[in-house]
Amino acid sequence: MTRIVRTDTGLQIDTSGKLPGRGAYLHNLKSCWQAALKGKLAHALKAEIDLTTRTMLEEYAESLPESPHGE
Repeated sequence: MTRIVRTDTGLQIDTSGKLPGRGAYLHNLKSCWQAALKGKLAHALKAEIDLTTRTMLEEYAESLPESPHGE
């Protein structure tokens, strides 16, 4: 799982899991990230996702596998 955290400077992918701030965890699957970006992530973090951040998160999601078995 990967943590996304809302900090004073915006949303960040927290690979260490230790950044301070409100966080949400997503499975490391492209489909989970795509679903979360439709609104659930913004709701969980109580934040709006601007275009630059959305692009960064979408690019990260593209590097993830489609299924748990890497298919």
